[in-house]
Amino acid sequence: MRRGPIPDDDDAVPKKGKVVTTTGGWPELLRCTTTKPPPILLDELIAEILLRIPARSLVPLRNSVCRSWRTLISSSQFAKDHLRRSMAVDPALTHPLMAYYSQTYSYPIIGVFSVRSVMENPPHEPTKVVPYEGRRFRLIIGSCNGLLCLHDEERQDGFIISHRAMLWNPCTGFTSQPLEIGGLLSTCGFGYDHVNDKYKLFAILDKKSRMFTFGPKSTWRTIQDFSRNFRDGNYRGCQVNLVGLFVSGTGTLNWLFHRYLSFVWVLSLDLVKETFNQFSLPNRDSDDDHRVTPQLGILRDCLAVCYETKKTHWTVWLMKEYGVPQSWTKLAIIPHHPLLGRRPLSLQPIYMLKDVLLAIAPSGKFVLCNLNDGSIDIPNIDSSTDGMPKLGPLTRNVSARKFQLYHESLVSPFHFGLPSCSSEMRLIKPSL
Repeated sequence: MRRGPIPDDDDAVPKKGKVVTTTGGWPELLRCTTTKPPPILLDELIAEILLRIPARSLVPLRNSVCRSWRTLISSSQFAKDHLRRSMAVDPALTHPLMAYYSQTYSYPIIGVFSVRSVMENPPHEPTKVVPYEGRRFRLIIGSCNGLLCLHDEERQDGFIISHRAMLWNPCTGFTSQPLEIGGLLSTCGFGYDHVNDKYKLFAILDKKSRMFTFGPKSTWRTIQDFSRNFRDGNYRGCQVNLVGLFVSGTGTLNWLFHRYLSFVWVLSLDLVKETFNQFSLPNRDSDDDHRVTPQLGILRDCLAVCYETKKTHWTVWLMKEYGVPQSWTKLAIIPHHPLLGRRPLSLQPIYMLKDVLLAIAPSGKFVLCNLNDGSIDIPNIDSSTDGMPKLGPLTRNVSARKFQLYHESLVSPFHFGLPSCSSEMRLIKPSL
């Protein structure tokens, strides 16, 4: 997003450590536009106040507050502190959003809509999709800490000559410059090494398992072979998801494997140690012998899985202690319903707000499942302006789009040494 220049000096701007007292709420409090002598606040108190403001409200203030506040809001440490507070103390500070792109047509568009609006708006009030336009068609590999990892291909005479990756924070508008990653990318994943404070991209390139650490002087390096973990005994498993699911707090990427009518397990990549592990999913009943395709998700900051049970309902499980199969706990039983559809596919859990589950049903629609009364609703999402006219409305079918949940933050690529810009992705409509 393009932003206007920020003045370096302004006689009307208070000096560091001062704040304006008003009666109009915190937006007026932070604008520092009065010439009256303001009361003095300690820097620590100012920082504590700013840490309690949502990320999306802090971003536009960078153009209107004094230089010292702008420096604070833009700093790497403040972004980390704000993220830590929002995750551990006040989740309302990070607005949950859904980003998506077209799997069928090469639109250079990424659509974004508010997940909370989807779950809280009354049926007659649609949730609007806001489109972002890029310089080219890009896929979303994954998200963590407010950053989306985007992938695109460089073509020449119809042939792919290189692959590129780019980090983008839709909240701040900043992207990293596209990085050449080379080779043919297949299985991949993006996540955060919380021990070493590094963002990492895993990919199988030319049949080799590689890890890339984002930073000023990073290159690909070969790690433990991913393919050796495909097997259980002498039987090859079927890989359900090509993009690894990042579980915040564990520093892991996760892929789901299953074998027809029998064993189901998760292959886990530890981004700190850069090694693989695997663990089983909940056992199915011995008399439940029909074919199912389970789906992984993240609910309440835990790894979740959902699959059909006995052709009568879907069961959603949470892994309360990551990596410990004995900690799988039933979260919900969702009976079959005409709006959900009946296929070997399972519900794909997306997000939970109180006792309402947002999921993608086998019918190819977003659904809201109320776990208290068992009701099923189709949310009203207006995608008419998302710039993807050939895909049809989101309320009808979502299968032609690929979705990625993320939470807003102030973390930007320049915080960890990447050359950054604000022109790769352009906001087409100004508000959500």
